[in-house]
Amino acid sequence: MVKIGDLELGEFPLLLAPMEDVSDPPFRAVCKENGADLMYTEFISAEGLIRDATKSVAKLDIYDYERPIGIQIFGDKIESMREAAAVAEAANPEIIDINYGCPVKKVACKGAGAGILLDLPKMQSMTAEIVKRVDKPVTVKTRLGWDDSTIKIIEVAKRLQDVGIQALTIHGRTRQQMYKGEANWNYIAEVKNHQDIHIPIFGNGDIDSPEKALEYKNKYGVDGIMIGRAAIGYPWIFNEIKEYLLTGRKLPSPDLKERVDVAKKHLQFSVEWKGEKTGIFEMRRHYTNYFRGIPNFKPFRSRLVESPTYEDTVAILDEVEEVFGMVNVFSE
Repeated sequence: MVKIGDLELGEFPLLLAPMEDVSDPPFRAVCKENGADLMYTEFISAEGLIRDATKSVAKLDIYDYERPIGIQIFGDKIESMREAAAVAEAANPEIIDINYGCPVKKVACKGAGAGILLDLPKMQSMTAEIVKRVDKPVTVKTRLGWDDSTIKIIEVAKRLQDVGIQALTIHGRTRQQMYKGEANWNYIAEVKNHQDIHIPIFGNGDIDSPEKALEYKNKYGVDGIMIGRAAIGYPWIFNEIKEYLLTGRKLPSPDLKERVDVAKKHLQFSVEWKGEKTGIFEMRRHYTNYFRGIPNFKPFRSRLVESPTYEDTVAILDEVEEVFGMVNVFSE
């Protein structure tokens, strides 16, 4: 049984990654329904939280049906991160997570996210202050290093464990790689199998199929897997992996009706949570993946991303089901 503090997550939990502008409550809702064991919010700016910025505070919204859930924060100032952790804890998640992995320039080049991998003593001090400030379990998500010459992930894991984090997720790329190339899980395995490491170690990077999940589980020995981009527009991946790990059986791909139904549910929640204009706009990034593989779908996608109202968008989704539903375009 994998545990973070007193939180029991099963034998091999599947985690939904915290993705900026993706891992919001509407997206988390459909992932939870389809098998995610633990989810994280989008990363939230520490400065935004302590200054009560509207966008940052909105990201604290969590719902009981999502639990267990972690709130992830990022920042480069120790005192701001300490206070932001307290604000996040007041929203009553199960976990406070620290982002030491974001590679984007506006975050990393200011010393936050993956930028702190260039200053391990500061990383350790910041983490220690957050652990002391909150009662909830503290976890961390990080990368292997800034670049190939600065990979010190075992030292990172030891330092963070020593100051009290209760789980560590490692993305198998450096900051320099961004999301390019192949994630190197050998380093993740070295951390997991190190004699001094006793907290759960979760692997992240490139898991996009049940077969790969099983292969990496067996090969690298991690305690669980965090899934990010592969879940966008395809929340079914969690249950597909669970079934494959348990029985070796591949679940059939969701048919068109199921895809339309989930897209509608996602859209409805998006509009309810963000308002019609923003909810419709922020759903647009998901349609390509929800309906990937449908031949001649481009005209419908164009209409979906240009649709101005909720009713129009639902009508287009109904039309998608009517036009393409005569044949199971996803049959294998």
